[in-house]
Amino acid sequence: MRYSALASGSNGNSYYVANGDDAVLVDVGINTKHMELRMGKLGIDPASIAAIFITHEHSDHIRGLSVFCKRYQIPVYLTAGSYQGSRLHLPDYLVHIIQPNAKIDIGSISVYGIPKYHDAKEPCSFLISNGMFNIGILTDLGRLCDNVKHVVKHADVLLLEANYDEEMLEKGRYSFYLKNRIRSGWGHISNKLSLEVFLENRTPRLRHLILSHLSGQNNKVDLVYQTFAPHCADIKLSVATRYEETELFDLHALSQTKHVETQLKKSSVHQTSLFAKAEEA
Repeated sequence: MRYSALASGSNGNSYYVANGDDAVLVDVGINTKHMELRMGKLGIDPASIAAIFITHEHSDHIRGLSVFCKRYQIPVYLTAGSYQGSRLHLPDYLVHIIQPNAKIDIGSISVYGIPKYHDAKEPCSFLISNGMFNIGILTDLGRLCDNVKHVVKHADVLLLEANYDEEMLEKGRYSFYLKNRIRSGWGHISNKLSLEVFLENRTPRLRHLILSHLSGQNNKVDLVYQTFAPHCADIKLSVATRYEETELFDLHALSQTKHVETQLKKSSVHQTSLFAKAEEA
């Protein structure tokens, strides 16, 4: 499996995952020109994308969706709440309404919806699997619910939100209302909470951690590295930034021994009910 954070942050988000010739995007939060430029630098043909999955309707996740999906005629999968909240009018034949806990098969890829807490109408994150390896994309998390913890436990690659440093947010120039929205349990998680869920739920199968959706005002790349690096000596650690795409990673290259691959295959995700619903609010 190959994967990249094409954009990650409050100014735009988009994530690419491919298995063989089957490729999907999670969110299209930057304009089509920049999507094409960033994909081009990685050697990705936009026309190769088989499906787009949308986590929720906030502009930093759908800003480029309408133009991009129509230009390349790509089906879009999103919840009814997300579509209603987006106020977009996409061609009916491209829109596929899904449940927040849906399992959708795109060729050799299975995409699992992960219901979560966020201040959107019907949000979900996604876990993408080829039957052996699992890539979890967990951003815009209001709190550390059981679904989030479950994905961390099953991920071989984890793109995990580390949105803000608590002290920077408290002392920063955001309004009192916005500060409270971010840390309310319906907004985002801090570096501290991200580290907590990582340490308490990681398993030996995890090969790569990519910290994602960093705030431009309330976090720093260096600070995130300093927070997580002491705990990642045995895995690859990356931080996705708001300014450019990551490299195009290859998950198979991170699997170092046949023993590891065998163990991962035995514990891969098999059923659709693993992420049936978020815990009651």
